[in-house]
Order: sequence, then C-alpha cells, then structure tokens
Amino acid sequence: MANGWKIPSRGIEKCSAEDVYSFMSSHKEGLTQAEVKSRQNTYGPNRLNESKNEAVWLTFIKNFTSMMAILLWAGGLVAFLTETPQLGIAIWSVNVINGLFSFFQEYRASRATEALKKMLPSYVRVLRDGREDQILAEELVPGDIMLIEEGDKISADGRVVFETDLQVNQSALTGESNPVRKMTTPILDNHITPIEFNNMVFAGTSVSNGSGKVVVSQIGMATEFGKIAHLTQSMSDEKSPLQKELDHLTKQISMIAVSIGLFFFVAAVVFVKEPLAQAFIFALGMVVAFIPEGLLPTVTLSLAMAVQRMAKDHALVKKIIIC
Repeated sequence: MANGWKIPSRGIEKCSAEDVYSFMSSHKEGLTQAEVKSRQNTYGPNRLNESKNEAVWLTFIKNFTSMMAILLWAGGLVAFLTETPQLGIAIWSVNVINGLFSFFQEYRASRATEALKKMLPSYVRVLRDGREDQILAEELVPGDIMLIEEGDKISADGRVVFETDLQVNQSALTGESNPVRKMTTPILDNHITPIEFNNMVFAGTSVSNGSGKVVVSQIGMATEFGKIAHLTQSMSDEKSPLQKELDHLTKQISMIAVSIGLFFFVAAVVFVKEPLAQAFIFALGMVVAFIPEGLLPTVTLSLAMAVQRMAKDHALVKKIIIC
C-alpha cells in the first residue's frame, strides 16, 4: 500500500456493502500489518488533537481585570478614601467572589477536549490478517474492519457492511437520545447530511442494540466528532455580544458617576462653601453610590444557572457540556 493513498471524502455511503472494501482499499479479512503501518505513517493516530489553551494564570487574572471588575476595584478604593471601609470591603469581596466563580466556570469549560476524549473508548476490536484482535483505539486506520456490539463505544467513523439489528445512540452528535437503526443499504439521497446516513456509524456514539461490522472511513479530527472538537478549539477570543454590552454599560456608568461626582464637588465648593477636603469626600461618596456592585455577580450567576439548566435538558451535548 503506497503512502500516498488518500481517504475518499464522500461517496462511501452510496456503495454497496460489497464495494465498500475496494472503495477503501481494504479486504474482507482486514488490512495486513504492512498496510496498517503504512496508513499509520500517513494519517497518524486516531485521537483528538490537544488544543492550545490559554495559561491558567492568565485566565485567572482576566476575571479580575474586566471593565466592570476594574470599576468595582475603583469603587472599593473610593469607599476606603471616604472613610467607609465596610462598604469598600463589601465591594471588593463581591469582586473577588465573582472573579473566582467566573474563573472556575471558564476553567471547566476549557476542559472541553478532555470531556470529549472521555466519550471515546480506549480499545476496539478489529479484523486484521483474517484474525480478530483487540487494539488501542488510537491505532485504528482508514480501511480497518471494526467489530462492534451492544454496549460498545464507537472509535471512528465507518461504513456498516454487516449488521444484526444494529442500533446506535447518536446523542453525542445530535442531542437526540432515541437509537438510530443502522443498515447496509446504499444511500443515494444527496440532500441529507452525513449524520443522517443510516449506513454509517460515527465516533463518540455508542451501540445500544445488536452488532455489526464496520469499515473505518475517517479517524481522529477528520471524524464528525473530531469536527466538533475542532470547533471548540478554534473558537476565537473575541468578546461575545453580552460582554461587549457590559463593557459599553460600564463605560457609561463610569462617565455618569464621575460626572455626577464632579458636579457635586463643584456645587459643594461654590454654593455650599464646603472645604475642599470635605467636598472631595462627599463627591467620592456620590461616585460610589452610582457603582452597581451587584450587577456583575448577578449576570455571572444567571448565565451559570442557565447553562446548568440547558445541560440537564441535554441541549448542549454537541456544544460541549460544561456541567
């Protein structure tokens, strides 16, 4: 087998069960060891790539340096300057608690790839050189004949060439818990997505009933499951619309608070004839009064509760469950 053999991108679903072997340059008895080694050199291991996560310490610091967090730090400092330490401690405590809570939630979300990996099995049964063998799942290659039965987690995408009442739970990809009946019949409909092919099985899913024989078509990041992992890893750091709105609101609140403080400072000095020191302390007190210290933790807690509720309803299975 030449090292340049390429995995066909589409079309295997249209083949008859007999033609699948030639389509994938495989055999009914399975690949030979030489073929396996050649394809391993070409396609690498059957595993999900590790994402390059942001350093933990940097993620930690970011939760205490957002626009709203900085406003709260400033508000607490102003409270201390106005000789109201209880208020200052309360504001800073809210900021610290919210920052720690946000960091914990983000850290758990950043482990998305690890969570996905747990949905893939460590071992798989295959036919090679005409013999059944159990191998590490990461050693699978395109063209391998994978043997699956009830209770098995599926290690790679593949075309069903033999089945006995085979039913697969695809909730990891679709969010639907009802088992999908799998067949060997060719599919000629060009208007359905790969996930809807009932003669294909996919990595990350599990066999809920029956058994079958599958010719592996895609491995690792090329699987449908791998594409989901890629999406979680390639999400940009661009702020969400909610974060942008909060930043905009923070700037508005800051401008209003400072403007009001300045107004009362001038009014206290010019009209009330207060000493500069007292007028300044009074103005700072007005600035603190306009800082909504409860806004940030309220938003964070509301979002966390919403995510948990959606996860319980299995609505985030394909978008990576945080809780």
